[in-house]
Amino acid sequence: MKTTAAALVRHALEQIGVRYTFGIPGVHNIELYDELVGSDSIQPLLVTHEGGGAFMADAISRATDSIGTLVIVPAAGITHAMSGIGEAFLDGIPMLIISGGIRTDMDKSFQLHDVDQQALLKTLTKAQYKIERHEDAIPTVYEAYKTAVSGEPGPVFIEIPANLQLLTGEVDGMPDANISLDRPTFDSGLIDAAVALLADAEKPGLFVGWGAKDVTDDLIRIAEHLGAPVATTLQGLGVFPGNHPLHAGMSFGPSAVPASANAFKDCDVMLAVGTRFAEICTGSYGAVPPEKLIHIDINSEAIGANYKAAVGICADSRDAVPALADALLAKLPARDGSAIGQALAKDKAAYRDEWLAHDSKGRVNPCRFFEELRSQLDDDAIVVTDDGNHTFLTAELMRIHKGGAYLSPTDFNCMGYCVPATIAAKLALPDQQVVGIVGDGAFLMTGLESVTAVSNSIGAIWFVFNDGELAQIAQAQAMPYQRTACTDVGKLNYEAFAAATGVEYVAIQNDDDLQDGIASTLAAAAANKPVLVNVNIDYSKKTQFTVGTMQTNLKRFDTKNKLRIVGRAIKRKIFGN
Repeated sequence: MKTTAAALVRHALEQIGVRYTFGIPGVHNIELYDELVGSDSIQPLLVTHEGGGAFMADAISRATDSIGTLVIVPAAGITHAMSGIGEAFLDGIPMLIISGGIRTDMDKSFQLHDVDQQALLKTLTKAQYKIERHEDAIPTVYEAYKTAVSGEPGPVFIEIPANLQLLTGEVDGMPDANISLDRPTFDSGLIDAAVALLADAEKPGLFVGWGAKDVTDDLIRIAEHLGAPVATTLQGLGVFPGNHPLHAGMSFGPSAVPASANAFKDCDVMLAVGTRFAEICTGSYGAVPPEKLIHIDINSEAIGANYKAAVGICADSRDAVPALADALLAKLPARDGSAIGQALAKDKAAYRDEWLAHDSKGRVNPCRFFEELRSQLDDDAIVVTDDGNHTFLTAELMRIHKGGAYLSPTDFNCMGYCVPATIAAKLALPDQQVVGIVGDGAFLMTGLESVTAVSNSIGAIWFVFNDGELAQIAQAQAMPYQRTACTDVGKLNYEAFAAATGVEYVAIQNDDDLQDGIASTLAAAAANKPVLVNVNIDYSKKTQFTVGTMQTNLKRFDTKNKLRIVGRAIKRKIFGN
C-alpha cells in the first residue's frame, strides 16, 4: 500500500494509546496535524507556547496511564519546549516529542528551521530518532514508546522530515502494536536480606518517592507491620497517604517538619523506595539515611549514588515492594506503631498551631488556606504546584491523600509548570477536581495558557499566591545577605487579566474570604469554567524547608567563610544595606 508518514505515525500513536497531543502546527507538520484532526481517539490541542505544551504532556504522563505527546515544529518549537522536556527528563517522566524536520528530498542549504535537532535534544532525552523511510515510521514510534516507558522513564524524540509526511511511500501494511515491556529481574535473596535487616531494627523508617506511586497499599502494609514512620520526597507527596497515622512528612532531616525530623532522629534501618536521594528531597543533602539502608529503585545508577546501600535492589517497585511486604508479614511478628502515630500527631498539631497563631497582618495565613482547601476537596483531588515558596508550603501544610495526586516540577525545578500542567490534568480527568497552586512569579511565565483552558472549556483552577516577589529566592537572599536583589515581581492586574482571557475571577484578600472564595471557585470549575484566584498570601513566616536547607548549606562552609558570611549579615543588619 502507498501512504504518507503522517498517516503511519497517526496509526502508531493510536495503537500505543496516545489520547492527546500538544503543540503548534507549522509548515513542517501540517500534514500530521491534518491526520490527527481525523483521529477518533486522539485530540490535538493547540497551545499558546510549546513550553506550556511540554508541561501539559508531562502532566498527562503523571496523571494518567497514557503517554504525554508533543507535536511541534522544528527549531523554535524544540527550543521553546526544552524546559518541559528537561523537567520530564530529570524527573523520570515518559514523553514523546514528535517534530517535523527539514525536507530530505532537496539539495538546498539554509532551509527554514535548519538546525541539528538530534544534537539539541541529546542531553535531555533518553533516545533520539529520525525517520528516513516510510516503512520505518510505525516501528520507530513503537520503539520510541518502549524506550520512553521502560526502566526509569523519560522523554524520547522523533524527527519526521516534512517530505515524508506530505508524500506517499510504499509500505507492507500498518501493523498493530505488539510491545512487551520488560522489567528488571532481581535476586529473591535480596528480599531475604532486607527482611533480616528490618527484623533487627529498633527504629525502622520508610522513605518513598514517585517511583513508589503504584504500590501505596503495599507500603501501608509494610509500615503498619513494622510500626514505622513514613517520609516522602517532594515528588512523592501522596505516595503514602498524608492522612495516615504513620505519615511523617516531606523529607526526614533538618529541612523536614518537626514531626518527621523527630520520628527519624534515631532511625537505624531505612527502607527507601523510588527515590534517588536528590538535592530537594534531602534538603540539600542534609537528610542522611542510616548505614543500614535498603534501597529499591528501577535505576541501578541511583542505588548507592549518594548514600551506600546495605541492600540494593534494582527492580520495579511493582515487583519488589509486594514481595517484600509478603515476606515481612510471613516472617516477622507485627509491631505496635500506636506510640509513633501518637507522637507524629502531637508534633503535627503543634506545628499547625504554630502556623495558625502566626499574625498574618490582614493577609491570608497559609495554614488557614490549606486547611480550608483540604476540607473542601475530594480525597482524589489532584494538586499541582509550581516551583517556589508555595511549593514547600504545600508540602508542609497540605495533606495529599492519594498516590499520583500531587504534580510538581522537582529535579529540573522549572518555573512555569503549574498553569499548563493543571490544564492538562483537568482535560484528561474531567470528573476529578484539579487545583493548581502557583506563585505570582511562576504565573507570569505561562499564565497565557489560560487562553487554552478557556478555548477548550477546561475547568482548571489556579490559586495564585500573590505577594509581589519571588519569595523563595528573596528569603534565600535575605537570610545571609540582609537584602534582596531582582526579586520584586512586576505588578499585574489579575482581575483585568482574567477579563481579558475569559477566565472566572475570585479574590481572597484575607482569612475571612477563604470559605466562600474556595467554594465559589470549585463550583465554577465544576461548570467547566477555568478560574483564576488572586490570593493575598502572607509569606512572612518561613517554611522549615527554607530554614533547614539554609542552615545545612551554611554548615558546609569552613570556619573562615562561615565567619565571613555571618559577619556580613550581622554588619548589614546593624548598619543597614
